Amino acid sequence: MSVVTDAVAQPADLELVRASYDRVADTYVAMDVGDLAPTPWLRAALTAFAEDVRGLGPVLDVGCGPGLVTAHLAGLGVDASGVDLSPRMVEHARRLHPELRFSVASATDLRLEDASLGGVLGWWSLFNLPRDVLPAVLAAFARALVPGGQVLIGTHVGDGEIERSEAYGGVPVSWTTHLWQPEQVAALLVDAGLEPVAELRLPMDGWLHPQALLAARAPA
Repeated sequence: MSVVTDAVAQPADLELVRASYDRVADTYVAMDVGDLAPTPWLRAALTAFAEDVRGLGPVLDVGCGPGLVTAHLAGLGVDASGVDLSPRMVEHARRLHPELRFSVASATDLRLEDASLGGVLGWWSLFNLPRDVLPAVLAAFARALVPGGQVLIGTHVGDGEIERSEAYGGVPVSWTTHLWQPEQVAALLVDAGLEPVAELRLPMDGWLHPQALLAARAPA
């Protein structure tokens, strides 16, 4: 019998964040935000992730935006699909990658079946979640993995929060960017029952903050 993971607490500002990403979506795509071409280390991390999870089951790209990473994984032979909070982002993803599957959903309300996925990504897409909500989201990801399946999480590194009122060339937004230290995210992944696989730390180098990418697997 399949078991569906319950939804976690919904952030109070969920609709404000959704509306903000709808407003920035067109500019986000026009600016090629998230283009993987100039980031060989991130491409290498995705390649390693794809090799590890290929054949284990579907991979879900949570907060997929216009689908760049989803499509990259599909090109690496992974059965990848994407979800995003923003309907406008999903419109772009479907237009740019019509051969792939995309739907509108919040990371806090995915209702994933236990042991149904080979991998889950939060590719710099979970930083708007309140600190008290992220642990439950990661725990839901962990329960959705088959044995040996992996979670891959990207985060902005730092301490505290940044209240954003504009982004991507001055588009008005209303969201909070929660900064995390890599060891804090690693601890949350372990608390969710996952085993560390790898950690990649990147300097600012054009970003507003240092970055970190963490992989963890479900026990075999």
